[in-house]
Amino acid sequence: MTKHRQAWLDIDLAAIRDNVAAFRSFLAAENRRAAAATKRVIKTPAIMAVVKADAYGHGAAAIAQAATNAGASWLGVATVDEALSLRGAGITANILLLSEPPEEALPELLEAAITCTVASTDFLQTLAGYALLEHREISYHLKVDTGMRRIGIAASDAVATIRDASQYPLLKMGGIFTHFANADVARDWDTQQQLETFAGIIRRLDDLGLRPPLVHACNSAATLLLPAAHYDMVRIGICLYGQHPSADTQNLIELTPAMSVRAQASLVKPIAMGEGVGYGLSWQAHKPMKLVTLPLGYADGIPRLCSNKMSILIDKSGTRIEQVGRVCMDMLMAAAESGEALEAGDEFVLMGAPRRLSEASQVRELVKKARTQRYGKPQNYISADELAHHAQTISYEILCGLGNRLEKVYRNA
Repeated sequence: MTKHRQAWLDIDLAAIRDNVAAFRSFLAAENRRAAAATKRVIKTPAIMAVVKADAYGHGAAAIAQAATNAGASWLGVATVDEALSLRGAGITANILLLSEPPEEALPELLEAAITCTVASTDFLQTLAGYALLEHREISYHLKVDTGMRRIGIAASDAVATIRDASQYPLLKMGGIFTHFANADVARDWDTQQQLETFAGIIRRLDDLGLRPPLVHACNSAATLLLPAAHYDMVRIGICLYGQHPSADTQNLIELTPAMSVRAQASLVKPIAMGEGVGYGLSWQAHKPMKLVTLPLGYADGIPRLCSNKMSILIDKSGTRIEQVGRVCMDMLMAAAESGEALEAGDEFVLMGAPRRLSEASQVRELVKKARTQRYGKPQNYISADELAHHAQTISYEILCGLGNRLEKVYRNA
């Protein structure tokens, strides 16, 4: 329990460090294979830990510190405030703002040593003008659109843009990158086409002597499924938190989910056969049972679409019970057998494992077992994918939503 609420997120920082270590091992092994095949020395790629969206709901400052302690050399964020808040928390690692900021934010970003992304010629010129005005060297990373069609310099214009930008005396391209639209699908044709387009740009830059120090293309999925795209750095997002981007990656690396969702019962009471529960009385007891009220709801990121579908674990036994009635804004209910020894204050798990099985090595074993029962109901463990399945969404959205107002309690700092 936290000081202010009987519902909270339990974040295991040992899991974050383990996941970075797992990727370092994976990258080193792939590097050895590539070196053996090409008969030349290849530098193992660096790791960028993507901590945007408050580290996918896990708390950006704590996750950034854990990830860099484990060997990540860069951090990736999405907004100006995310970048500045990391500096305010004492994080000194390299930070890349993954999209273009407003021009008005440049003084703060540059003062905080945040590297900006350039995704348009307009912003490139703005950055060059600011460098001249301030008489200071500015390093940036160029984003190239190879097929995602979200942001970035058109691939056909990339080399010419870089050649023109090289004439600006105080502007330095520290990196170039792209993003794959369908990397979580193994052997995907579109991803291969994007890689070939990007690789062609990099070869041309090599010929011109304009290749920057950092070339990066891989998100979590591409890192695992497309080793040819590793280049100088990979960007690890969803996998940093112990979640797989798709079924195609699950057998390639062992990850440890870092987040659990826990709550203490605010009320336990008997319910008679035939009595309804919650708004709309969408569930009726088919026999005498015990009704448990837990103090969290859809305002805390528990999707309303999970109503009458999800399971909840009794922490002390690991037993699954069913969530019943519609998930409310601040509360939800669950039904247990009438003989179950439960009382107000008992702990329950909405995502994760019982406390007695919550250490990183134990969670990894539970995840392995859960993998064989995809969208099923393995004992002693509820995954983000299971909740996402009930809510007709993806684990990314579940994690980000859970960080909205639940307090975070960190273990193994």
